Amino acid sequence: MTKLVVTPANVAQRDAWAGGAIPEVERVRPGLWSVPVPIPVNPLRYVLVYVLELPDGVAIIDAGWNTDEAYDALVAGLAVAGYAITDVKGVLVTHIHPDHYGLAGRVREMSGAWIALHPADARLVRERYDDAAIDSLVERERELLRRCGVPELTLDELAGASMMIRHVVTMAKPDRLVEDGDELGLPGWDLRAVWTPGHSPGHLCFVSPARRVLFSGDHVLAKITPIVAVHPQSGPNPLADYLDSLAAVRKLDVEEVLPAHEYRFLELAERVDTVMAHHDERLAEIERVVGSLDGAACWDLATRLTWSRPWETIPPFMRRAANNETLAHLAWLEARGRVRRVAGEQDLWFPA
Repeated sequence: MTKLVVTPANVAQRDAWAGGAIPEVERVRPGLWSVPVPIPVNPLRYVLVYVLELPDGVAIIDAGWNTDEAYDALVAGLAVAGYAITDVKGVLVTHIHPDHYGLAGRVREMSGAWIALHPADARLVRERYDDAAIDSLVERERELLRRCGVPELTLDELAGASMMIRHVVTMAKPDRLVEDGDELGLPGWDLRAVWTPGHSPGHLCFVSPARRVLFSGDHVLAKITPIVAVHPQSGPNPLADYLDSLAAVRKLDVEEVLPAHEYRFLELAERVDTVMAHHDERLAEIERVVGSLDGAACWDLATRLTWSRPWETIPPFMRRAANNETLAHLAWLEARGRVRRVAGEQDLWFPA
């Protein structure tokens, strides 16, 4: 397959991404700014926080995660645009992953801003980020990994792998629940929510028909594809949800995509087609590997797939993501009768 190289909306922003740098704070167009907020020790490097000017302040889309470095970068970026943190009236969170939601609570503490989430992600906040509830989530992850065939020696390490970034989130109950199709009611903006489950159950994009822009969060990115995985807080078939969500945003009449990572780009429909083709190829590869074995656990299948680096060099957190993403593809194939699962202490996968 020939992969589409999308046209960057800002070449300097693309070049900063490609060169391993943090891009500049940017006035995207009248009333709209892009503020890169760093994610330390992470290959994504930064979240692009979008600042929407209002008559009495600003609203922001996503916030970054809760470190002093991230907070200071957000404050400095707002200052370039002519605003202070106290001018933030609302935080539209695309989804509850730490690099998008983690700093929202601190912003609310400083400004009194409301926080908005989709109900499907709002329901997950306590179990994911409340210290009193997190042990239950880790145990459910451990059981899922055990049934996937993860070796006992690495089970605890992988089950608790996400705990290393638990501290970068200030748990904050949302003030507003935003459903698919809701108008956000921001003065001067015709912003509408588009529910795009897959990467998370409540992932939201935001579209402005008048400006013909899509704030895509992690749903559609210029270069990489988001992780779509089965885990204790996902639905049973998140890849089906994700592909349906891609089909939904593909129909939108926009001229520019403003993602949460990498850089702004054009050609939404073509990029969606490329991502869908990537998943088709992945599904076909997994189906071939299942067919070559006489019953295999998800973990064993994952170790035999093509990844961006050798399996032995993938760190534990990303191995868990790779396993759970493989499981999402298996669930999609199972739902369509292309593979079958034999449940047991370890679930084994066979050709249909």
